[in-house]
Amino acid sequence: MGVAMSNGNHAPWKDTWRRFGVAVQSFHRSPAGKPGLLLFASLIVFLFAINGLNVLNSYVGRDFISSIENRNHTQFVHQTWLFIGVFCLSTVVAVMYRFAEERLSLLWRDWQTRQLLGEYLNQRVYYHLQSVNEIENPDQRIAEDVKTFTTTSLSFTLMILNSSFTIVAFSGVLWSISPRLFAVAVIYALIGTGLTVLVGKKLVGLNNKQLDQEAAFRAELIHVREHAECVALMQWEGAYRKRLFGGLDNLIHNFRRIIAVNRNLGFFSTGYNYFIQILPALLVAPLFIEGKIEFGVVTQSAVAFGQLMGAFSLIVTQFPSISSYTAVIRRLSRLIDSIEDIDGNQEKIVKIEHDGDRIEFQHVTLRRNGDAPLVNDLSIQIPAASRVLVSAVSGYAKIALFQAAAGLSCKGEGKIIRPRPEQMFFLPERPHLFKSTMRDLLRVSPEARNLADDEIREVLRSLHVESLIDLAGGFDVERAWDDLLGLGEQAALAVARVLLADPQFVFLDRMSIAMDSAKSDQILKLFTEKGIGYLVLGRSIDDLGNFDASLSIAADGSWTWNTTVDTSST
Repeated sequence: MGVAMSNGNHAPWKDTWRRFGVAVQSFHRSPAGKPGLLLFASLIVFLFAINGLNVLNSYVGRDFISSIENRNHTQFVHQTWLFIGVFCLSTVVAVMYRFAEERLSLLWRDWQTRQLLGEYLNQRVYYHLQSVNEIENPDQRIAEDVKTFTTTSLSFTLMILNSSFTIVAFSGVLWSISPRLFAVAVIYALIGTGLTVLVGKKLVGLNNKQLDQEAAFRAELIHVREHAECVALMQWEGAYRKRLFGGLDNLIHNFRRIIAVNRNLGFFSTGYNYFIQILPALLVAPLFIEGKIEFGVVTQSAVAFGQLMGAFSLIVTQFPSISSYTAVIRRLSRLIDSIEDIDGNQEKIVKIEHDGDRIEFQHVTLRRNGDAPLVNDLSIQIPAASRVLVSAVSGYAKIALFQAAAGLSCKGEGKIIRPRPEQMFFLPERPHLFKSTMRDLLRVSPEARNLADDEIREVLRSLHVESLIDLAGGFDVERAWDDLLGLGEQAALAVARVLLADPQFVFLDRMSIAMDSAKSDQILKLFTEKGIGYLVLGRSIDDLGNFDASLSIAADGSWTWNTTVDTSST
C-alpha cells in the first residue's frame, strides 16, 4: 500500500517512529524517491552551510563587538563588511533551504495521497468503509491528515538533523569559552525535556480527540448544506440545531482542556526560555569582570549557548506540535488499518466472477447484520437479453440482491457469475450525476471514446429529453446537474448513458421513484430494442408485459422463479 499499518495498543512515540520509518522507506522505493532523495541531499548541504555560517557569524559578531569596545575604527569597518557579507550569504542559503523543503514536502504529499487514494478507491473500499461505519471523515484524513503528516514529518526530520549539526558545531565553541557553561547547558536541557513530557503528555490524546470532533462538526454542517431543501421543507432546523450545538459544545469543552494543558506547559516553557537568556551571562560575566576575556566573548557565549540550548531543547519548544503530529498519525493509522481489514475480509462476501454474457447466481445467501437470510440459497441462470422482474416481501431483500450483484454486499456467501463491469450497469433509484459536461457525463469512463454530437442527440431524442441540450448550454459546458435538473431528468440522463454504452445487462432499482409507469415502459422497450437484458426491482403486482421471467422472494428468504410470455409483441 505504501503506508504503514498501526496498532492502537502501541505507545504513541513508538507508533510514531514506526509509522514514520515505514512511510519513508515506501517513499524512497517509489518512482518519486529519486527526485526526493536529490532534494533531501540538497537540504543536508544547506543545513551544513547554515550551521557553518552561524558559527562564522558568532566569531564575526565577537570581533565586531570587540572592535567597538577597543574603539578600533579600521577593525570596525572591516568587521562590518564581514558581518554584511555573512548576512547576505545566510539569506541566500536560508531561502534556498526553505524552497527545497517545500518542494520535497509537496512531492511526498503528492505521492502519499495518490497511494492512499488508490487503496481507498480500489475494490470499492470507500463504500465498505461507509457501510461498516468504522471510520469517520475518511475524506478529511486523506486530504488534510496526509498533508499534515508529510509536511510535519519532513519538518521534524530537518529539525532533528539541524539540532544535531548545531550541537556538533557549537559544542566546541561553548567548551572553548567555558566547560562549565557547556555542562550547564546539557543538564538544563535534559531537565527541561523531562518536565515538558511530564506536564504535556495529556496533549496527545486531547489533540487526537479534537481532530475527530472538529471533523464531525464540519461533516454535520456539510450535511445541512447538501440537504438544505429537505431540511427546510421538513422543518428539521430544531433537530439540526440540537446536533450542531451539541457538537460545538463537545469540541469547545475538549479545546478548553487543551488550552488548560497548554497554559501549564506555557508556564514552564516560557520561564525555561527566558532563563536561557541570562544563564550564559551569569557564568561568563565574572570572567569579563576579572579581565580574563574580552566583552565580545560574552556576546559570543550568549549566541553559542542560545544555539546549543535550542538544539538540546527541541522537545521543549516543539511539544505541542509533536502531540498534534502524533494525533494525526493515529487518525491516519486507523484509516489504513480499516482499509486493510476490509481487504482481509473479502473472503466473507459473495464472490463475483466475470465470465460470458449471462448472469448466474450459485447458492447465493444474503443476510442483514447476521440475522435470518434475506435471500436463501438462490441458484438461477439468466441468459443474455433476458428481462426479469425481481419482487420481494422485504425491501431489504431486493436491495441486498441489487448490491450483491454489483459487488457491494458484505454479508453472505455464494458466487455470482456476470458479464465484465463495462458490460453490466446498475442504476440506483436516485441517480447521481457528478459535476461535468454532458459529453463527459454520458461516457462510460474517462478513457472511453468521445461521443459524437449526433449520437448523443439521437439517444436523448428517443427519451424525449432533447431539450436538455439547450438547458445545459451545449454538450461541453460543465454543469452541476443535481442543481440544474429535476429527479426525472437526472434519471433520463442516467438511462441515456446506458443506451450509449450498449451493455449486455442493466439492473434497475425501483424505477417508479424517479419516473411514472409510462416513462418506465418506454425505457424498458428501448432496452429491448437494443438487445440489452435487464433486471428490475419492482412489485409482484407490476405488469409482466415487459418481462420474460420473475423472481419472487418470500419473507423467510425462500424464492420462486417463474417464466412468463410477453404477448405485447405478438
